[in-house]
Amino acid sequence: MRTSSPEVTARDPNAAAPTATLRAAMAAEPGDASQRAWRRLNLVYLIFVFLPLVWVGEDLPLAVGLTFAALAVFLPIYWKSFLFEGRMGLLAALAMAATGFALTPWNSGGNTLLIYAFASLGFSQRWRVAIGVAVALFAVYAGWLWVLSMPMPFLVAPGLIGGAVLAGAILGKREMQRNERLRLTQAEVDRLARVAERERIARDLHDLLGHTLSVIALKSELARKLAERDGSAAATHIGEVEQVARDALKQVREAVTGMRSAEIANELVNARLAAVGAGLEFEAHVDPLPPLEPAQENALAMGLREALTNVLRHAKARRVQVQIGRQGRAVQLEVQDDGAGSVVAPGNGLSGMRERVEALGGQLMVDSAAGVGTRLRLLLPLDGPGRRS
Repeated sequence: MRTSSPEVTARDPNAAAPTATLRAAMAAEPGDASQRAWRRLNLVYLIFVFLPLVWVGEDLPLAVGLTFAALAVFLPIYWKSFLFEGRMGLLAALAMAATGFALTPWNSGGNTLLIYAFASLGFSQRWRVAIGVAVALFAVYAGWLWVLSMPMPFLVAPGLIGGAVLAGAILGKREMQRNERLRLTQAEVDRLARVAERERIARDLHDLLGHTLSVIALKSELARKLAERDGSAAATHIGEVEQVARDALKQVREAVTGMRSAEIANELVNARLAAVGAGLEFEAHVDPLPPLEPAQENALAMGLREALTNVLRHAKARRVQVQIGRQGRAVQLEVQDDGAGSVVAPGNGLSGMRERVEALGGQLMVDSAAGVGTRLRLLLPLDGPGRRS
């Protein structure tokens, strides 16, 4: 058995970089594209498994062979460990740690595999279990080094770096759970809003059409009975039926317009939930506004929805700000993000928003530059066509 020089422990402080990387991996949802990318990136730190081989002497071929054999066992377990929880997650972490234990007598870089085991524990177990098992593994590894008569400084990486990675994994898992609760809350809010809207539509249609259809039925029956005896009276009733039907059609159109409109207050709530659920900082500043026509409020609400959708899909931003207030004789909506920015190519969403705003006598302006972010400004005149509709 060949041991390595204690000088190799100089690499341990430089291994602190895995903390942030593994923490980000823990915060991703199992199996999604971003987490698969992080899993691949984390494998870069396996270089610390090979560094101690520089100090191996005559046993280098054996140490190299055993290192590759250990990695052949470790990699499949590591790749699947992100999908495990509970007992399977614990077994995966113990298997990675055992692989590191077995490699250590020939290559002290086996302690790096113990750090990956700590990360798996933090992600797959309750925090008390994760910390307890990690402390036990650390103690066993210390005893294993003592049995092998290897330098105790080899505990630096599992102790400091492994502890930091374990803490990052636990916090990342909590963040993932918090985001999932936010997504579920938003879904429940949307469901309740749809139920309430269906109930409102049902009440409105009943109130709107119930009486009207009864009147139409009654007058149609009277016209049928009078058709043979008094054609003039029958024609009068038919004319009244026509007028009632026209009035009902007008009321239905007005009701449908109201059903299709979106309120800016509700849209602000939905925007905040969507932004927070996606991990963005959200700030909103809303000044007191004068009464708006339904078409104007709908244009503002739909503009906010489209702007935030573009931020979530394309901007890669960390923060989004929304401002709504008066600008002279106009009301202004401004949505600003700190994302990547780009040359704006108008799609269906922006084109539809622009047409809706211009139909009300307003303007839509989008300023975007690479690396600066995007700012969308929507101006609607308070005395424009929307006020006269």
